[in-house]
Amino acid sequence: MKSRHLARAIAVQTLYALDFNDRIHECELPYSEGFAGYTKDEQEALETEVVLYASYLIDGVLAHLSEIDEMINRFSSKRSIENINLVDRNILRLSIYTLLYSKDIHPNIVIDEAVKLSQEYSTEVNYRFINGLLDTAVRFIHDSSEN
Repeated sequence: MKSRHLARAIAVQTLYALDFNDRIHECELPYSEGFAGYTKDEQEALETEVVLYASYLIDGVLAHLSEIDEMINRFSSKRSIENINLVDRNILRLSIYTLLYSKDIHPNIVIDEAVKLSQEYSTEVNYRFINGLLDTAVRFIHDSSEN
């Protein structure tokens, strides 16, 4: 698994665990509790690049959570954020954060990565929802940046 993809997977898993335990809104920054599902030894064995990028993503999502959740609500015409599957919700959070704050990553890569994560960790069909919502978000963000 490539290091950036692994970092994104770790970030989604950690955000999922915080969300599942109703702690996502109360985390202090920088997040320092360790990655969900990883022992201290396993985390120390990860490449430095993976740890740094996963931490960057987690901290970024947590720092901008309200703004990100508002955007997801705006672009999800059929479900409020509370009614989106926990895995999908956190894949979307990570992806929206990346679209907004990581301008060096092309939007198509963000969407492709979100679809891959959804196919790996969610249901067989939810990747379509994620793909559609992110496509709408990209168009909105692009249009907003031109004005």
